[in-house]
Amino acid sequence: MEMRIHGGLALVCLLFSQFSSCSAFYLPGLAPVSFCEKDNGGEDCQTLIQLFVNRLDSVESVLPYEYDVFDFCKDVKEKRPSENLGQVLFGERIESSPYKFNFNEEVKCKAVCTKKYSKASQEDATKLDFLKMGMQLNYQHHWIIDNMPVTWCYDVEDGQKYCNPGFPIGCLVTADGKPKDACVINSDFHKKNTFYVFNHVDIKLTYHSGEAEGWRGARLVTATLEPKSIKQADEASPSCEGTTPMEVPMELSEDVSVVYTYSVSFEENNSIKWASRWDYILVSMPHTNIQWFSIMNSLVIVLFLSGMVAMIMLRTLHKDIARYNQVDQEDAQEESGWKQVHGDVFRPPRKGMLLSVFLGQGTQIFIMTFITLFLACLGFLSPANRGALMTCSVVLWVLLGTPAGYVSARLYKTFGGEKWKTNVLLTALLCPGIVFADFFLMNLILWWEGSSAAIPFGTLVAILALWFGISVPLTFVGAYFGFKKTAIEQPVRTNQIPRQIPEQSFFTKPIPGIVMGGILPFGCIFIQLFFILNSIWSHQMYYMFGFLFLVFIILLITCSEATILLCYFHLCAEDYHWWWRSFLTSGFTAVYLFIYAVHYFFSKLQIVGAASTFLYFGYTMIMVLIFFLFTGTIGFFACFWFVNKIYSVVKVD
Repeated sequence: MEMRIHGGLALVCLLFSQFSSCSAFYLPGLAPVSFCEKDNGGEDCQTLIQLFVNRLDSVESVLPYEYDVFDFCKDVKEKRPSENLGQVLFGERIESSPYKFNFNEEVKCKAVCTKKYSKASQEDATKLDFLKMGMQLNYQHHWIIDNMPVTWCYDVEDGQKYCNPGFPIGCLVTADGKPKDACVINSDFHKKNTFYVFNHVDIKLTYHSGEAEGWRGARLVTATLEPKSIKQADEASPSCEGTTPMEVPMELSEDVSVVYTYSVSFEENNSIKWASRWDYILVSMPHTNIQWFSIMNSLVIVLFLSGMVAMIMLRTLHKDIARYNQVDQEDAQEESGWKQVHGDVFRPPRKGMLLSVFLGQGTQIFIMTFITLFLACLGFLSPANRGALMTCSVVLWVLLGTPAGYVSARLYKTFGGEKWKTNVLLTALLCPGIVFADFFLMNLILWWEGSSAAIPFGTLVAILALWFGISVPLTFVGAYFGFKKTAIEQPVRTNQIPRQIPEQSFFTKPIPGIVMGGILPFGCIFIQLFFILNSIWSHQMYYMFGFLFLVFIILLITCSEATILLCYFHLCAEDYHWWWRSFLTSGFTAVYLFIYAVHYFFSKLQIVGAASTFLYFGYTMIMVLIFFLFTGTIGFFACFWFVNKIYSVVKVD
């Protein structure tokens, strides 16, 4: 996919300058399609434009529904394009629609179908009630032409234009006469306690002609529409000039007939290239300035932490080591500080099995995240390549069982553990098992509610097959090599008798240190987190992977440096229990993530219903667990390196 790369993506392209052009390639399946007028068609040039429909979703509900669940016009010969794993997991359900038209042939008010609802029929009343529920919760259509979202563009404040990749089914004027959602766009929507259904769309397609550039036909570069509510006086010959809106009463006291119609117009615009046809949607999302503020805010935190770490490494540690290596051992005994716990600092931690399992899983998640973001920065996982991000993540996670098994086994051996079978099984099954159990429970709720996001049984079996057939054996392979290697050699010997830890001040006690440790890493990511949550729950497009990659690097540095700082302070207070603390210090960022997700739920979302609330927090818990393992692993290995480094330069008799 050729896509112009915005803001943050340009930054990453500079970082990887060996790729002479970050955007000059087509991805498989995303090559341009040429369209010709009816008489000039051929194998290399299509004449018929097919409109596809996707699932409908709402910001007021976590439950998406398939197009067919609502009583809309359906295609006689329904076709469903093959969907990848990511699309199925995200609940995308794309199917063909009865909206079909030829290239460059204008259509004026063509009827698609008529839906009649009789007051005497209970079935009709049920169908209409479901449609009204969709309007009340502001469910949105998502239409696709030539793999592009059909957008509804309208003016917002400050003269800005916002292009929404969806448009509402209809809207509601409440009992007190207050228009909800899209009802504010038309002053004719004023009748109290009434629904207005958008039964007509004006579709406008812009194309780029290939004549001047030597290729045949034309390529579609924008697809926009304007939804309208029009009551048809004569169903046999519809007219779309009328201004009387299509009203649907609260109670079905009389027969209701809804005629669905559409108009299509075409416009040539050779200034928009096919490669940059998504730009008008992405540019209308005014986030870039906030992103730069976020990056600058994060960089200030990183500079502050780096300065602190550098000061400790260069001044304090350098002086400490020099003085400690010069003085007699008797004088040294009178000193206090990190040098005095050299005989205990590598004493194996309690619950070493669990820590090694967490670190194995964390390593798997870290490598998966790094590769996924790197590919996203290079444009492989753009919004046009639907479901690619999720598919890539799942496949990478499955294939990265070997590093998880290796890291877990090697560390468990270093801790002096001998139950290697239990270690391997827990590494392969514990955390993925928790995620799968949560996911399965969420799926049962979606299935019970009849949502399109419910994953088919076959897909669940396929995921289990990937897990047990590929991931688990690869974890065993990694563990085999991990146990074959010798345990990691420590720079100092461990004493047989544990040293007594002196009374600690409030700030060097475990819990205050762990709670403080997560604040700075969270401060680096919370603005980016807002956009990610928006893309998941408010159904906004996320495309700023360049910024996300930078924030990812900043998060790595911040987690590492914050953990090293707190680890040093604790060692100076002669508290040598650093193994678990280093993991939990940066891992506590996940607790702040959960608190922020709760705040986001109550302050930004209008989600209603017990099922939607349960689903929101169910999926949030999966995110929090993955983030906990990821950040905890970063903190642990940074601290592990630091402790090995400082004790390797101390002379010990």
